[in-house]
Amino acid sequence: MKISLLNERITFEKNTTVVDENANHKNVWQEYFSCYTYAGSSSYQQKEQQVAGITVTENGLVFTVRYCSELSHLDSTHFRVRFKDETYNITSVDMMNYKKESIKVSCEKERRNS
Repeated sequence: MKISLLNERITFEKNTTVVDENANHKNVWQEYFSCYTYAGSSSYQQKEQQVAGITVTENGLVFTVRYCSELSHLDSTHFRVRFKDETYNITSVDMMNYKKESIKVSCEKERRNS
């Protein structure tokens, strides 16, 4: 792995449950871990969707990070990615044959309803 390619900052957020002063439980995203990444677009994740009668093409992003113990239990249900002030949902995590060298995280941009 070429370390010089890891030139962008990425933040992983974890979905946790917090209890407020009235004993209400809420799910919130809290910053979990930040590191450097190589971000690349993925042509195999390109897809088209109909949104309000308009065909929208979405390209997925693939982030490659160095393996570390903090990310060893990364999954798509409890984590998401913040990259360049955008939020991305994790679609798959590839541990690269469990060689403990790198992790590839495939993501798609989170769609916000206004």
